[in-house]
Amino acid sequence: MLSSLRLHETRAYAALDTAFGSGPQLIFGPNAAGKTSLLEAIVLLAWGRSHRTSADAEVIRWGSDVARIEGQAGDDKIELALVRSGTAGSGSGRKRVKVNGVARRPTVLSGLLRTVLFAPEDMLLVVGSPGLRRAALDQLAGQRWPSYNPDLATYGRALQQRNSLLRAIREEQASREELRYWDGPLLDAGAAVVAARLRLLDELAQPLRAAHAEIAPEEAASSGLGLRYVTNAAQDPGESPRDALARRLAETADKEVWNGSTLIGPHRDDLAFDLAGRDLAGFASRGQQRTAILAFKLAELDLLTALDGRPPLLLLDDVFSELDPDRRAHLVRRIADLPQAFVTTTTLDDLDQALVSGATLWEVHAGHDGARLASATTGVGR
Repeated sequence: MLSSLRLHETRAYAALDTAFGSGPQLIFGPNAAGKTSLLEAIVLLAWGRSHRTSADAEVIRWGSDVARIEGQAGDDKIELALVRSGTAGSGSGRKRVKVNGVARRPTVLSGLLRTVLFAPEDMLLVVGSPGLRRAALDQLAGQRWPSYNPDLATYGRALQQRNSLLRAIREEQASREELRYWDGPLLDAGAAVVAARLRLLDELAQPLRAAHAEIAPEEAASSGLGLRYVTNAAQDPGESPRDALARRLAETADKEVWNGSTLIGPHRDDLAFDLAGRDLAGFASRGQQRTAILAFKLAELDLLTALDGRPPLLLLDDVFSELDPDRRAHLVRRIADLPQAFVTTTTLDDLDQALVSGATLWEVHAGHDGARLASATTGVGR
């Protein structure tokens, strides 16, 4: 549970210092007032990165050079500082993380404040780009296994170096023999990433079927919802993920040099939602897509809760307006069972009144001197 949050020069907030209790925290206000910025700050404490941008400096408030985010999550005090590098408006920046006063790597945060985020962009999870689905899978895997994020980071560094070398080979400024230096780290880390993703899909299978049956019992009665890993390095019988990657790299070696980029690996893989043996992306109605996405998020909740009995923090960023009454009702029931959840909305009219009546209400006010978060009951700014 997140008991306190302090922000300094973070997105819309010049300053914020507030405490949160248990149960649903409903944050409402007009668009662009600072609701999503508040959830983004919580995501940064939980993941060590933003879900809205890959450029850390974009989180720093315009005209400032440093953003600070501090939160108390259980017994852990998490501090994160983002420092702008270069000129104002530059997207580059540096990141510093402390846990209980000790400097740590950002990758350690995923085990301290486990979260499930449901944001508007997740509504494209079924039919959107493969990158959306990979990101969803990677984020969950990083919370499931502490070693996953370092493996993914190692793979990313090796991939970047290997792509640079492939471009140099294409321009005849390097030899193919030099690729061997980066093939090893790429194969080792890539195989670890693929193996973890496959294991995660196995663990998600039952919670996903159960959540789908809860939301759409008619569909689930005939055929349950499933997830399928789509890869361009499928394993032959008896092959390990590393062997499959190595074989496919050898098969595409000439094409990679021609393209100047690595064409095989987990950075090109995808995730498919299947119903009755068919890919939902090809035939699903909007309602079926919403059902699959909601089932996936509820399965995330159940899987992370099963790790040690502690439910994760649920963050819902203005998604109630995207769901019909039946699907909203399923979310409301789940929220009621959680120790804490943060829900943003432009208007409380979009929310179930039973949820509103039992929640702590916060109103976000935009202003020239920064956004303010105020208790909707007392009207006192925090």
